[in-house]
Amino acid sequence: MKINEEGLEIVKLFEGYRSKPYKCSAGVATIGYGSTYHINGNRVAMDDREIGKDEANELLVFGLRHAENAVGRTVKVPLTQDAFSALTSFIYNVGIGNFRSSVLRSRLNRKEYTGAANEFWKWRRAGGRILKGLVRRREFEKRLFLKTSFE
Repeated sequence: MKINEEGLEIVKLFEGYRSKPYKCSAGVATIGYGSTYHINGNRVAMDDREIGKDEANELLVFGLRHAENAVGRTVKVPLTQDAFSALTSFIYNVGIGNFRSSVLRSRLNRKEYTGAANEFWKWRRAGGRILKGLVRRREFEKRLFLKTSFE
């Protein structure tokens, strides 16, 4: 499966586009649409060159493929396309390791779909603070996750 348009819109809306490297709210060097790695596997650094939207989109696709693969490797229950896309957006933002060790993933793999959806809200902090943007993003992801019935 691949992220759908609605999932991609969530990522682009909340990540936003920046041509120059910046520190995200968690203090990580980031560029483009929230990319923390270059296609060659190197981490984004604050002294990296400016990039255009085409390169930012390439980095986004690269990062999303890793998030999609993580869903495939770590989720062992059937997912709807919408749920898959919501999880891909979530993992792109919080990272594979955080998802792998999350209660959200544990509940999901026990087919507790509603319980898993109710875990999204717990991931609204960056740098120890609750951020309005993350609160909104998690609401969008949860809504997409539950949009299509799991039965």
